[in-house]
Amino acid sequence: MTGAAPHIPVLLDEVIDALAIVPGERHVDATFGAGGYTDAILERGAEVAAFDRDPSAIEGGQALLAASGGRLTLIEAPFSQMESELVRRGFVPVDGVTMDIGVSSMQLDQAERGFSFQSDGPLDMRMAGEGITAAEWLNTADEAEIADILYEYGEEPRSRRVASAIVRARPLSRTSELANVVRKALGHKPHDKKDPATRTFQAVRIFINRELDELAEGLAAAERVLKPGGRLAVVTFHSLEDRMVKRFLRERSGSEPAGSRHRPATGPRAEPSFEPPAKAVKPGEAEVARNPRARSATLRVAQRTAAAPWSSEGAG
Repeated sequence: MTGAAPHIPVLLDEVIDALAIVPGERHVDATFGAGGYTDAILERGAEVAAFDRDPSAIEGGQALLAASGGRLTLIEAPFSQMESELVRRGFVPVDGVTMDIGVSSMQLDQAERGFSFQSDGPLDMRMAGEGITAAEWLNTADEAEIADILYEYGEEPRSRRVASAIVRARPLSRTSELANVVRKALGHKPHDKKDPATRTFQAVRIFINRELDELAEGLAAAERVLKPGGRLAVVTFHSLEDRMVKRFLRERSGSEPAGSRHRPATGPRAEPSFEPPAKAVKPGEAEVARNPRARSATLRVAQRTAAAPWSSEGAG
């Protein structure tokens, strides 16, 4: 292929090995981004349906589309809509689904998108460019709601202090403004290993884009479109996402206990829709040195059984 991606995807070799691609198979790249996974899958002779809700990613994929010889379909939609979009195109069932969860390197690098505090830009954070912006929400939400979101999605232990500081500093319109408010509230020294604004930016981005809801719906959709023996490969970058994927695969493979005093069983268990997942894979030292973003990545892989999809809503 000639449309090589400008950003090398994390754990690329491990993902491709796990998918065990055979020429002529149908695969889904649920998070197209810069096209790195899609390019590698196409190189192995498969057809690919690639999703991205970011219009700029779809636009950037046109060269790869033109070079694919008709084997690539680009779909501008969130991967939660995977099943309906694939059914409409007659692209089911599929042999593999790949998901790379979270914000892409391209989005982080574009200051005007407002995902990162590394460069100043408008406080936007919308992956699809529609809906409420981060600034609009932060400037109108009440303090308790902001604190709850920072604690739940950013795992920020001092979320109330940060939320109070945000409300006092309103209105906010720039990424640098939000970052400075958080740093002042939490204390920040230039030599600190991790910028204290990181957790707040993560939380707001996840909330604005419904990322955890999308992940739950996307995992359930992948379960429905995979054929028996099909492979699911999911790369996550923080603990909230990884816990959801781990729990989903444990439940769907029958590896999760049927019930406990905290989560009592509610009825007969469905037949496992996935084989017990393989051990989680982390990037090696060489990859982390080459791509620092890979440091927090985790790959989980599982194979679809012949059992019917479960009827519940997803990973929960």
